[in-house]
Amino acid sequence: MFAIVQHGQVTQIVQPHTAFKIGDKPFSNRYLVNSTKEERLQEGIYEIIEGQRPDERFYWVSPAVYTVEGDVVKTNYTASPKELEDKVETIEGTAEPVTTIGLKTQWINQLKSTANSNLSKTDWCVIRKIERNVDIPEDVLAERAKIISDLEALESAIKSATTIEEFIAVVIKE
Repeated sequence: MFAIVQHGQVTQIVQPHTAFKIGDKPFSNRYLVNSTKEERLQEGIYEIIEGQRPDERFYWVSPAVYTVEGDVVKTNYTASPKELEDKVETIEGTAEPVTTIGLKTQWINQLKSTANSNLSKTDWCVIRKIERNVDIPEDVLAERAKIISDLEALESAIKSATTIEEFIAVVIKE
């Protein structure tokens, strides 16, 4: 992406392969890819360097803010962490409290859903055991126990997180 800079301010964002104008001067859809950096800078066209965009699963992210730095434009974002805990509040003018679900509850609910989906694949073995007293294979018992154990461990770690950084470290395994 490129930015049109006039008087030290970004006035327009332009995508490569797009025709555009600066004032009354038209530029073809090939100009940005065929011109040199020096030619673009003479026209007030700066390359945009993307800054690190915070992960929107964990942060409320502001729209991009563009700043001119030397012969490039940098993209910056402001981020506020989302609430970890559920929050109950009564909105002014209403009688009923409203619960905003925090990240911990959201992620735990998703993990439980995934675990239940994985367990459902072998539920027939459990039903067969109850209805006809047919033994559940050892590998199925071990797999089900691991799914439940992993869920309990992860749920405990999520509940123990006190900061967004701790929470991210628990839920994102890289």
